[in-house]
Parts: sequence; C-alpha cells; structure tokens
Amino acid sequence: MRAVRRVRAVLRAEWQSLCLAAWRELRDRRLAGVSLAVAAALAMICLHELQQIPTSDRVVRRVSEVRADQPLWLSLLRTPVSVLVPTRDQPVWGGLPRLLLSLGLAQLLIGWRRTLLIAYAATLAGTLSARVMVAIGPDHFAGVPAAYAHDVDTGASAAVVGLFTYLSVRLRAPALCLLTVVPTVVGSILKPNLAGREHLVAVTFVLALALVQEHRRPNEFRKVGSRQDKAASSP
Repeated sequence: MRAVRRVRAVLRAEWQSLCLAAWRELRDRRLAGVSLAVAAALAMICLHELQQIPTSDRVVRRVSEVRADQPLWLSLLRTPVSVLVPTRDQPVWGGLPRLLLSLGLAQLLIGWRRTLLIAYAATLAGTLSARVMVAIGPDHFAGVPAAYAHDVDTGASAAVVGLFTYLSVRLRAPALCLLTVVPTVVGSILKPNLAGREHLVAVTFVLALALVQEHRRPNEFRKVGSRQDKAASSP
C-alpha cells in the first residue's frame, strides 16, 4: 500500500507540474503559447509538399540534407533546416503529433528560447556523433561502416526525444518519460542503425545537461506550477 500511495503521489505531482501548468499557460496565452509548435508543423507540411515536386525537391535537398561526408561547416549551416524536413522513408503525418506535443509542452513550460536551444542541441549532438562513429569505424563497438557517411540525416526525431527527455527530468515526469523517451530508446537499441545511435546520443546528452541544471537550480520550473496552485486555492 505504501508503494501504491507513493506512485499516486508521484503521478499527482506530475499531473500538476505538467498537465495543469501547461493548460493554464495555454489558457492564458492561447495560440501564442504554442506558436513554435504550430510554425514548425506548418513548415514541415510545406516542405513535405515541396518534396513531391522534382524541381522544388532539388532545392529542399540543397538547403537541408545533412551527411557525415559533408564539410562540417555545411552540415552546421543546414542543420536548422534539416530538422523541419521529414525523413523520406517515414510518413510525415506520423511524426507531426509528437512534434506538436514536444514543442507545445516545452514552449508552455520552459519558454521558447530554452525550447529552441534544447531542440537544436539534441539535433546537433546526434549529427556530430555520426561523424565520430564513422571515423571510429566498424571494428569498434561504437563505430559504424564508412558507407553510413552517405546516409541523409533529416527530421525532428532527435529534437523531439531531446525535448521530452529534458521535460521528464526538469519536471520530474516519469510517466512522460515512459511514454515518449523509453520507446525511442528501446527502438534504437533493437535497431542500432545510424539514426538509432544518434537518438541514443541525443538522449544521453540532454539527460546529462538536464541533470546538471536540475542539480544547480532544483524546482526551477515546478515552482511556477506550485505558485499557480497556491494562487488558485487562496481566497
């Protein structure tokens, strides 16, 4: 019974710090509170449609395709756009709900600046790790064959799982982690291709970053929810 009460307390705290806090922010700020999520989703849909036209598809490829065999400066230049370009072997509509949820929750709960920084840091960590893994080579467990250097790296999956990881740590949200981060980690382990390994690197990097920040500034974001609860309960 004690364990059950503990689980209920944890889930109740997560509900307050995550769901209720996000709902209050959305109610107060309306569409402006999730502007990043809406803009990113619209951009991804537009880029997906452009990919269906041969002429515009060539332009999309030129400004967004990131590969480990490119010059580093070119990959860094293309990385921000590559996040918004759907992966070609996956349906764009399948990833949109996760993109909307991750960006929407993050913007409402940690602010748009930190949301962009975490999303970009997670993507960049995965992108740069691909170069390291190719350089190590297949003879080491952390390396991959040189042919992987030609794989095109686009899509928001690293940014999405990075944001979910950050929110799970900073808001102490185990249910969110179980539903959003764990499936990606398990899938990446079961299918250890280059994209899967990049996801693991992104999760590890953001996890370490979030733990350091939580140690230095504990309850930084949960205090917002607790203040709102006190204000709502006061006469």
